[in-house]
Order: sequence, then C-alpha cells, then structure tokens
Amino acid sequence: MKWQQLCNNPNLKDLPFKIELNEQGQIIMSPSRLLHGAYQSEIVKQMAVLLQEGRIITECAIQTPKGTKVADVAWFSSAQWEQVKHEYDSPVSPEICIEILSPGNSKYEMQMKKRLYFAGGAKEVWICDETGSLNFYGKKGRLGKSRLIPGFPEQIV
Repeated sequence: MKWQQLCNNPNLKDLPFKIELNEQGQIIMSPSRLLHGAYQSEIVKQMAVLLQEGRIITECAIQTPKGTKVADVAWFSSAQWEQVKHEYDSPVSPEICIEILSPGNSKYEMQMKKRLYFAGGAKEVWICDETGSLNFYGKKGRLGKSRLIPGFPEQIV
C-alpha cells in the first residue's frame, strides 16, 4: 500500500491510532494515551512562540526507505514547506522531527526513526519521554539543547 492510498481509504479515516507504513507497505497502528496528545500540543504551542517563520506540522508523514513514518510534531523552514506542502507524505525530512514516546515504543524503533529522519535531511530529532522530558539530537549525537530553537525548554508539562 502507498501512503496516498491509505489517506484516501474511507475505511481508515476515523481510526483513533497513529498509522504508519512499513517497508512492505503494511499498516502499523500505534494507540496513544491522552498525555501523548497533551505533550504534542504543548510542543506546538512552545514552538509557535519561539519560531518566527516556517510551518509546524502534527502527525507529519515522511517518506523513508523503510516506509512512511509519522513524526508526532515537525517543523519545516518556509522554503522547504513550499516544496512539500502539496504532497501526501513528505519526500524529505523536515528540519526538526519530534517523537513523543508511547508505552509501546521500543528503543530500537526510536533509534531507527532517528537514522531515517537524519538520512532524509533532518537537522534535529527530538525525543519526548513519558514524563515530558526532551532529548535533542543532531546527526552526530545528543545535543544539550536545540540548536535550531535554542530557547526550547528541556521539560514540558
């Protein structure tokens, strides 16, 4: 299955799950808790205050060699957004890709997603744990804070 087919399928439009595709085009569904959505909205709110340009996206579908992955929150620069805004799933990674951990996420899964996002052109990948603590990563490893949004807090509530 391709991402556009999944998006246009009327039987899948109201599912209460995060949906991704693996490299064989199979659907992967991940249920999330209310706290997941609360962290997602708080990250968006904080980003909106600190950023002067670009586009913040929730549930951002990104093409990767291992299928379409969906970052919980993402940020595209204005120039990059203009290039991808009409796509079903972005052919390149946004500059910032953020994953909010759910109980079912494995360490391996998060490591793989980081590698895929960086390979697609991401500048930073952020991981928010189940307590609202954020870890920021660049291509070469963990960062003390975001380089693209230096004022972003390490803990959200």
